[in-house]
Amino acid sequence: MGLKTLLTTHIAASDSHTLKHYQSVDGYESLKKALSEMTAEQIVNDVKNSGLRGRGGAGFPTGNKWGFIPKTDKPKYLICNGDEGEPGTFKDRMLIERFPHMLIEGMIIAAKAIDSHQGYIYIRGEFHKGIRIVETAVEEAYKAGLLGKNILGLGYDFDLAVYSGAGAYICGEESALINSLEGRRGHPRLKPPFPAVSGLYACPTVVNNVETFCNVPHIIRMTGEEYKKIGTEKSPGTRLFAVSGHVKKPGIYEVEMGTPMKELIFDICGGIKNDKALKAVIPGGSSSPILTSEEAMTATMDYESIASLKSMLGSGAVIILSEETDLVETTYRLAEFYSHESCGQCTPCREGTHWVKDLLHKIKMGEGTEKDVELIFSLSRNMEGGTTICPLADACVMAVRPTMTKFKEEFSLRLKKEVSVTH
Repeated sequence: MGLKTLLTTHIAASDSHTLKHYQSVDGYESLKKALSEMTAEQIVNDVKNSGLRGRGGAGFPTGNKWGFIPKTDKPKYLICNGDEGEPGTFKDRMLIERFPHMLIEGMIIAAKAIDSHQGYIYIRGEFHKGIRIVETAVEEAYKAGLLGKNILGLGYDFDLAVYSGAGAYICGEESALINSLEGRRGHPRLKPPFPAVSGLYACPTVVNNVETFCNVPHIIRMTGEEYKKIGTEKSPGTRLFAVSGHVKKPGIYEVEMGTPMKELIFDICGGIKNDKALKAVIPGGSSSPILTSEEAMTATMDYESIASLKSMLGSGAVIILSEETDLVETTYRLAEFYSHESCGQCTPCREGTHWVKDLLHKIKMGEGTEKDVELIFSLSRNMEGGTTICPLADACVMAVRPTMTKFKEEFSLRLKKEVSVTH
């Protein structure tokens, strides 16, 4: 286990974002293979055999998702989710800026797999540099006959457009992203119907994350069976982890799935900043429940291990917190984020995130009481478990309740001591 590169092999090249460089390292060779030697069904099966799971958060098997697209005469759409709004997450931005042609190649292969002839790359509006780079890469691909009509003379047509979002966290949720792409408010949709049946313009649609698409050319090149030999049985492949916080060498690291978290933190990232003790780890973006230092030292970087600790690998954002971290302040900041980013469509989320944020502010300022803690837990129960259209309310609960439970003493110390008055 440990460092292993598939996606970032050529990260050191200053021109890695150009078509010239990408083709010099066998870029688009997988596309030629997919278009000339493979049927759509063979592509889907290869991706299924690889065991590739979505790299955006939920970890749903990618091949299965493609397989849900019905055989119909309706147009089929392919969307890349490059919104990346999860706090602590910055690995997709790197892929967009450094390897846009890897993303494009993966999308064209996926397009053939689901019989799509129109795709969209939806990128977070703040990623100005990334948007410019991807737009340039798309232009290069069109000029080289890699997009448009009769790609590489092999008889397949696929058009690709770049769309800039407006910077709403909620648009990372696929149905809200689809609404945004249609020019509507970025509000999540009720499911069913799922996007595979009724997505963009009420047509069958596949939405995958940037890193997911970037894995596809490698799977086609090496075959799904070979890809599955990397990582663990149920979590194959490599994964990009965006490591931040109190660590000596923060950054983006590509490691084999199943690598011990201890190895990632102390060997690859050099340990805790200023040689302080490790207090906690948020393993997969702010909405993944916090792990204590003891839990982190037993965890491995794969879906099953993190799930066994009642957390998630999520978006691949690993936030390291040292003994100096004020977890009351940290939890309040996260609740404030979710309160701000709620689209307001569902009452439990719109009202609940706001109340949780305000109650945590009271506790942070030393004005909270035990009743406020009880109210946060009561609100949490009303916000989770399918009471809202999308999981944003659940995300707020997962960012708050486990921290308040596992680090109860830290919160208790900030509570105002109520004095009972006797007459």
